[in-house]
Amino acid sequence: MTLFQSLKRLLTVPNDNPELTLAQFKAFSKQVPLLYFILLTNMLSLAGTHQNSAPFWLVKVIPAIFAVGFISRGLGWIRESRKTVDAAYAYRRLVATNRLVLPISVLSVLWSISLIPYGNDYQKAHVAFFMSITVIGVIFCLMHLRSAALMVTFLVILPFAVVMGMSGEPTLIATAVNMFLVSLAMIAIMLRHYSDFTKLNEQRLTLLAQRTALRDKNREMQRLSDENLRLANLDSLTQIANRRSFFSNLASAFERAREDDGRLAIGVVDLDGFKPVNDLYGHSAGDKVLVEVADRLSAFESSDCSIFRLGGDEFALLIDSSAMDEKALIDFGQRVCASISLPIMIGNSVVHVTGSMGIAVYPDVGLNGQDLYERADYALYSAKRENRASVVVFNARQAKALMRQRQVEEVLFAADLDRELSLAYQPIVAAETNLTVGFEALARWTNPVLGPVSPAEFIPIAEQHGRINVITRLLLTRALAEAKTWPGEPYLSFNLSPHDLAVEENVLRIIAAVNASGIAPRRINFEITETAIMRDFEQAAHSIELLRALGCQISLDDFGTGYSSLNHVHKLPLSKIKIDRCFVDRIDERPASYKIVKSVLTLCSEMGLTAIAEGVEREEEVRVLTSLGVDAMQGYYFAKPLERDLVGARLDAEARDQKAPASLVTIE
Repeated sequence: MTLFQSLKRLLTVPNDNPELTLAQFKAFSKQVPLLYFILLTNMLSLAGTHQNSAPFWLVKVIPAIFAVGFISRGLGWIRESRKTVDAAYAYRRLVATNRLVLPISVLSVLWSISLIPYGNDYQKAHVAFFMSITVIGVIFCLMHLRSAALMVTFLVILPFAVVMGMSGEPTLIATAVNMFLVSLAMIAIMLRHYSDFTKLNEQRLTLLAQRTALRDKNREMQRLSDENLRLANLDSLTQIANRRSFFSNLASAFERAREDDGRLAIGVVDLDGFKPVNDLYGHSAGDKVLVEVADRLSAFESSDCSIFRLGGDEFALLIDSSAMDEKALIDFGQRVCASISLPIMIGNSVVHVTGSMGIAVYPDVGLNGQDLYERADYALYSAKRENRASVVVFNARQAKALMRQRQVEEVLFAADLDRELSLAYQPIVAAETNLTVGFEALARWTNPVLGPVSPAEFIPIAEQHGRINVITRLLLTRALAEAKTWPGEPYLSFNLSPHDLAVEENVLRIIAAVNASGIAPRRINFEITETAIMRDFEQAAHSIELLRALGCQISLDDFGTGYSSLNHVHKLPLSKIKIDRCFVDRIDERPASYKIVKSVLTLCSEMGLTAIAEGVEREEEVRVLTSLGVDAMQGYYFAKPLERDLVGARLDAEARDQKAPASLVTIE
């Protein structure tokens, strides 16, 4: 860089750093009014000391003109300091000031020098003092505008030093030298200050950029955190609030209701007929059904009602029921269920699902949010068990049932099952001969505290709490041992739980028990329900194939009451079908039941399956079933479940009546 370029850079306002320009302007605009104050004060003082010796125009007119200019400029900069400006405007103002330095400096120097001939030694000294103090004040006021400060210094000091030096007076010459040297020192200080100011501004900008980046990062982290929290509380399929959100909102809503003596209701909704949609149309169709149901439920959302998906095909509603009595809640629930039951289009197909709903209301029930939810869930269980697609509000009867359930749970976990469990056997008779061909093993539990407990009561509890596999192995081992002692070769029919088929390890234990019993596997028939199949069809089918490979037979129990029976009959290696008692009951009086049973028997005939009718209690039912061609029957008409000691007696009696040993009647 040449000397000329260096001087030009020093004497011009830089424009390569907008942030520095703004910082210069802000600092400079606050000091310029002081600059004009210093100039005005010094000029009026100097004019005052020369008013009796210098011409009027020199000590009155010119100072007055300068005063007007200084005051107006000073007030203008005071207004400027209060403005919010951009870098471009700041640069223009600094350049204008830089250009104005030249005429002001030249005129000030000329005016002060013109006063020297009119004064005595004291007055000349005052002129020197004026120039010195003015230059020092100007340098300080212009230190943020380097170019202006340099121009003022050299435009004022050099000419004045020359004039003072040529005066021939030692005092003035010394003063001129002193002023020149001090000015150089002041310039050095100003340049160092300007450099420090520039570095400080750069550091400030760097720190500001870091803070901005950190703030942006924190905002982004907060945004991501908020988004993660939103996603964590949102069901990804239906885009409504999920199970986590439900329990979080439930806890806070329950606290508000308790503190405000308000009412809070929980509605739990479960879809009926959803699994067949997955089986017949695929999981993609099932997802579309869930999305559509969520949309329909969302139509009921309001400030008093929030909608959640708990998982699978289960949804929940959180309702501020302060203005709703039980009847209003039931009406509301029925509207919800009616909305769900409307047809749903899946491609070119129409599917139908319904919804059952359980409701629990605080403060009627519930000690906390979880307790309230459990009661709503129990009400849902009652709705699905007693009347699907209905609404049930948790009441005193269910409270009693729930208390009983919990009592059974506690006792079941502490029970000596090996001692307390036993078996009864219900005969299965051949339709043609009326002879017993097998026995269905029925679980019995007699507890010292509870007394006799129905299987319909304790089996679901055992399934729910993971005790069913223990019960299955214990009772199967006992049933096999007892069946081995039976006269002849009647088969043993044993019910398996869905949990027994859900894991291959459980099936292998069952196979091991059969192998260890010494009974021919062909004499063992395992009964399974469609519920067991529907839970995990592929695993259930695999488990059934393992049992069939062993040589055991398989019955599909409660046929006709499940979701898609024909579909499973064709896919599974079954041996028998048991016709549910609901179709057998008064079949002689109910044409619809007659047609259904006839169709089932036709299906069994075509597929080579044995048909067994359950729940036969009247002679008229026996007559109709026999005429339709059923293979075997069981029910109170033939015999109630027998204690183990009576099984052998029944078989011996039949053998005596036939005057021949009881033989196996194999029904394939």
